[in-house]
Amino acid sequence: MSCLLHIRRVLLQARWAVPASAVGMLAACAASKHEIASPPPAPPPPLDASYDWHVLLIAPFGSVLKDIPLAVHEVLVFRDEEHSASPADDPECYAVNGAAPRFMTRSPSSYLMCFNHGRLSRIEATVRLPENESAQIVADACALWTKNAQAPNAAASACEGADGGMAFAAHIEREPNEEDTQLTIQLDASDFKSDHAADRAPDR
Repeated sequence: MSCLLHIRRVLLQARWAVPASAVGMLAACAASKHEIASPPPAPPPPLDASYDWHVLLIAPFGSVLKDIPLAVHEVLVFRDEEHSASPADDPECYAVNGAAPRFMTRSPSSYLMCFNHGRLSRIEATVRLPENESAQIVADACALWTKNAQAPNAAASACEGADGGMAFAAHIEREPNEEDTQLTIQLDASDFKSDHAADRAPDR
């Protein structure tokens, strides 16, 4: 209103002549009155489909070794004394002979499939991330993984949860003299583990 009052005074002083300055001020007022707010920033593009950890499941949990559609070879995995009740409970793990499924737009530097009592019960994959981008990459990936999952833990360096009878747990590791950061994700068949835990429970 102050702008319009000022123009009105100018017009009254000029009587019949309308100075160019008054016309300019009138146009400026009209422009400011109808100024349109800038649109909100565009949402980030959707993540590549390979960010979904389900791409690592080349066979359903519970599958036997002969049903795996890739050539594999057995690898030695150190026994976890804390979580293994007996040597019979230790999984037999295999690595693929060729290329593993792409994960987070990268080829995994490590991809293991582990079998417990002859059935696929765990998959573990590791990818290398640029150090200066790793935090954002992990944050974006974790947001995708936990969108429709129960997520007890989602931090800058770790992300875990459960989805459809499967548990996932990812963490990043930084080596002192390495330029890249490693992200390792472990998938476990939670239902399968529960069934075998019940089988091992002592009779009461």
